[in-house]
Amino acid sequence: MLMIALLLQTNVVIPPPARQIEWAVQAAPERMRADATVLGYGSDGKMTVLRKGAGALVCLADDPAQPDHHVSCYHKDLDPYMARGRELRAGGMKAPGIESTRLAEIKSGKLSLPVGAMLYQLIAPPGNANPATGVVTKAQAMYVVYVPYATPETTGLSAAPKPGMPWLMDPGKPWAHIMITP
Repeated sequence: MLMIALLLQTNVVIPPPARQIEWAVQAAPERMRADATVLGYGSDGKMTVLRKGAGALVCLADDPAQPDHHVSCYHKDLDPYMARGRELRAGGMKAPGIESTRLAEIKSGKLSLPVGAMLYQLIAPPGNANPATGVVTKAQAMYVVYVPYATPETTGLSAAPKPGMPWLMDPGKPWAHIMITP
């Protein structure tokens, strides 16, 4: 199978679009995969639309520049929030700055985060995704439900992860979310 090598500071192998689409939609419920819009990476290493879908999900292909395998799918209503994060990261901003920028934009009304929006993820440690064969091993599924401003008191959930139990991440913040690992 032909792979495209992109020379940045190191060689980064960018899987062909069909492989990126195949991997990206694995994070979604099976019934929603065929109609999902899929964003991935072109031969220039920049994110692009690999497939325009008619469904409610947007799926992100694995970033070939990152050592771990991480694909995710989210409801299209989350796209402005997610796209803003990608835009800020592409501009060189790191996590604390991204969070504070999006917080200011949420408070100003420029950006919104819908209640109950879902995010599906599959994450595998470095070395467990083979772009040549398409095989991913040791992948962990994780589901996220956004509940802006939720707290442990309003949800009954712990803010600390506990094995086999959902937990609340970033309690009290506009991007508070429930983490579920099946």
